[in-house]
Order: sequence, then structure tokens, then C-alpha cells
Amino acid sequence: MSMEDISFKIVVADPSHKVYSTQITDEMENSAKARGTGIAKRTPAYVETKMDEGKAVIALTSDGIWAGFCYIEAWGHGKYVANSGLIVAPQFRKYGLARKIKQEIFKLSRKKYPDSKIFGLTTGAAVMKINSELGYIPVSYSDLTDDQEFWKGCQSCVNYEILMAKNKQNCLCTAMLYDPNAKKNHTEELALRENFKKEIKLFDRWVRLKKFIMLRLNKSKDNVKSIFL
Repeated sequence: MSMEDISFKIVVADPSHKVYSTQITDEMENSAKARGTGIAKRTPAYVETKMDEGKAVIALTSDGIWAGFCYIEAWGHGKYVANSGLIVAPQFRKYGLARKIKQEIFKLSRKKYPDSKIFGLTTGAAVMKINSELGYIPVSYSDLTDDQEFWKGCQSCVNYEILMAKNKQNCLCTAMLYDPNAKKNHTEELALRENFKKEIKLFDRWVRLKKFIMLRLNKSKDNVKSIFL
């Protein structure tokens, strides 16, 4: 199937899209296993709740085939918002669909939570690059929400032991944050953002290096509290 033969419709998900919930969560889990990193598991019921609340976007082909998904989570009484669970069906991963979904969920987040900080945790270099294009910058975990319900969501991740060993200050995921109230001309932030925009190799190199060091230290348990602080 060539790019010329297919088109996508990305819309705010609603109850009519619940028929795709199991397919979505199954692919989330399969994708995490393939990357060897893991994400917090989500149930079909949880995804369906997001559809009921109008806090998700879904991508479908013109033939009604599910192609992608992402949802919004609010933490700290709405002070922080996360765009979570970004997933694209394997057969549609060469169409730039992840970027389009991220753009739409970002717009929806800004509409529903205009004053909230939007953050994300990811092990994916491609997602990091897309976030950077939207205005996110890499930050430390201490810049994220302290809402304990958010961190409980990490318990099903295969890397939860590393997170706890780091006292929730770091893990294999890289934290990125969009602050709607940040100064637009903050020199250091803009310079960093431009560097990350240059090429995907920068993100990929960072992800591989962090994974190597974190997993190695987790096995040895030596100096695990000193890295990346």
C-alpha cells in the first residue's frame, strides 16, 4: 500500500470508538515488549473512559481501520497534563502518523487545559523529536507532577525497579515539558530545543546511552543513586 493510496482521519475519540479499545491496548503492550523498555499497562476499560470524557484522539483510515491513538491525563488538580499512550498500528508507521496524532492531542490538551503544563515520559527517540517540535524541552523528573497517582501508573512498567531505586528522580524514560507560561526568549531553553530539532540521531544516541547506563547500574546496584542527578 503506497502513501498515495491511503488517507487518515484524526478526530476526538467518542463512545462510538470503543470497538477499538482492545486492539489499542494490545498494540500498546506489544509495542512496549518489542522495544524492550515497557510502559504502564492500560486496560480497554481505561481507554474507553478516555473516549467517554472526550480526552483522546483516534486515527482511522477512510475504510474505518484503526491506525493510531493517544489520550490525555490530568494530574495535580489539572496543574499538569500528560499526553499518554501514543500508539500507531504497525502497518501505518511509515506515514508520519505519530507526528500528526501528537499535534492533534497537543491541540486538544491546550484547548481543555490552557493553563496547564504538558509533560511526557518516553523512551522513544522519535517521540522526543516530535515533542521538541511542539515546544517541549527536556527536564528533570523533579519538574514533573508530584501527584502520587501518576507515579502509581508506573508500577506495571518493567523498569519500575529502576525508578524506585532512583527515588523517582530518573529512569529509562526521558522527561519533557511544555510550559505555556515560560518566557518565549529563554536563551538556554531555545538553544537546547534547536539542538534537539536538528536530527533524530541526537535523540536516538541519548536514548541508547541512557538505557545502557541505567540497565547496567541496575544490575550492579553500585552508584545507582549518583547517575544523572
